[in-house]
Amino acid sequence: MDAALMLSLVLSVVIGLSLGVFGGGGSILAVPVLVYVTRIAPSSAVGMSLAIVGATSLAASYAHRRRGRVSVPAAVTFGGAGIVTAFLEGRLTHLVPERELMFTLAMLMIVVGGWMLLGRRAEESPEPPEARARPRLMYTLSAGAVVGGVTGFLGVGGGFLIVPALVAFTRLDLREAVGTSLLVIAINSAAGFLGHLGANDLHLGLVALLATAAVLGALVGERMARHVSVEKLRRGFALFVMFVGVAIAVSSHIGPAS
Repeated sequence: MDAALMLSLVLSVVIGLSLGVFGGGGSILAVPVLVYVTRIAPSSAVGMSLAIVGATSLAASYAHRRRGRVSVPAAVTFGGAGIVTAFLEGRLTHLVPERELMFTLAMLMIVVGGWMLLGRRAEESPEPPEARARPRLMYTLSAGAVVGGVTGFLGVGGGFLIVPALVAFTRLDLREAVGTSLLVIAINSAAGFLGHLGANDLHLGLVALLATAAVLGALVGERMARHVSVEKLRRGFALFVMFVGVAIAVSSHIGPAS
């Protein structure tokens, strides 16, 4: 096993850990790992990322579901709203030049890192509890469609958007929103992956290997979330995501992404 593949496996475990602990965030590292470590073309990496992130999120959501922390109706509503946009945006990814695609991802990583640094404040609704107790269907559907589009186009899960949206627009508390977001990510990722089929070489053998490592990380992460300070982990991981985002932004302007 060469060094690049070994590093990719280790980083896939880290991605899974993040999904298991936070319900999102780590998936945004999947494309950079595939592009800069395993040397996959960005347009192919997006589709592969969706398969890895989708499988990992599904496994992690099952672990949360066993503990009563997943609302299937909320996930179906939110995720269902993003199926069409995830599929359509997945069909468009290969039309975007590689450098522009990676620069867009880099900007999103910086935003995600900043969002994660805010911690629970970004996930809590400013409205009073009685207002949050009333689900708002149109807001949920609109947010779901937007997240689905981002997922299909860039190969990211969008958990950093899904969790606060679920808290704000549904009856879910924060812990249940984290578990539910994983099922939403799995739904959107599946739709986006279908959009990428036939457009790029997706290296399915490599996808299966990295997805297995990420799933193992997610299952460990779900257990870790019960015993460690999630907020401290979140801040450290957020800074790492922002650092990688800045590095990718600089790299995308210096030379080609692959």
